Amino acid sequence: MDLTTKYLGLTLKNPIIVGSCDLTSNVSDIKNLEKQGAAAVVLKSMFEEEILMDVENRLCEARENSFIYDKYSETLDYIDVHVKKERLDEYIQLIKAAKKEVLIPVIPSINCVSLSEWTDFAKRIEDAGADALELNISLNPSDLVTRDFEQSIKGIIHKVLSQVTLPVALKINNNFTHMAKTILDLSQTGINGLVLFNRAHTPDIDINTLEAVQGRSFSSPHDFVESMRWIALLSDKVNCSLAASTGIHTHEAVIKQILAGADAVQIVSVLYENGIESINGLLSGLEKWMQEKGFSSLEKFKGKASSKNVDNPAVFERIQFMKYFSGIH
Repeated sequence: MDLTTKYLGLTLKNPIIVGSCDLTSNVSDIKNLEKQGAAAVVLKSMFEEEILMDVENRLCEARENSFIYDKYSETLDYIDVHVKKERLDEYIQLIKAAKKEVLIPVIPSINCVSLSEWTDFAKRIEDAGADALELNISLNPSDLVTRDFEQSIKGIIHKVLSQVTLPVALKINNNFTHMAKTILDLSQTGINGLVLFNRAHTPDIDINTLEAVQGRSFSSPHDFVESMRWIALLSDKVNCSLAASTGIHTHEAVIKQILAGADAVQIVSVLYENGIESINGLLSGLEKWMQEKGFSSLEKFKGKASSKNVDNPAVFERIQFMKYFSGIH
């Protein structure tokens, strides 16, 4: 079976990409993921907020030490620059080391929330030999300040694209008011791909201690439906590659995403719950299904169940909810 696919202009040996996680934060694990069949890896994200928090913590320590700090000192400026450079240099070294050890594409990830100097870091990523770049933009929907999230994202994209020539993917969450229009608009900004969707932080409440706690860390097997819906609705309309993310635990979910029109899928939770050997299981299940259905390549069935090609495209739309529960026919 020919499992190759095009994503961000890159030719992948199959559609399975390991998403950003601790498993992609060191070269040893990345090599093992390649051996198990992963077609590409997205390196663990560099978080703008984490670096800024690290800088602020170091600055607070310096302010409390009168021996090294006074109001005329350049210590604070030095700490600000040094901490950022230290973190960025570590990430660059990871990119270079991974590129030396594996043949599959290595895609660094920047989790950015603002138009700051972090967008300039994209050029260093390109120079380090990265195959592509993923912008993981998580703007906070609970922010009570009125903001134009779409314009903020477009601003970040524009600045990054002005710095690099390598392929750029954008990973977004699923809480935009006008989702379809937002996805279409973002696909026309010059990016090479969209990843649908970011997995949101899930809090919980412990009824014994009466405290807020971390909720389930991993996705659930049914979570793939949300990205599948939007990929099916828009895969024939966007101007870039599409990758499905969140809830992809089985080969059936992989198949459904490709039938909807996805070029690739990103997996993480299934690797933690079932081991990295599950990559091989996903690929074996995909190949077996293709043999049974008579498909010699992914291209033969990609998008066959998108809204453009199914008899009842409304099945992907909200109107179906009304029909099902109100008896409208």
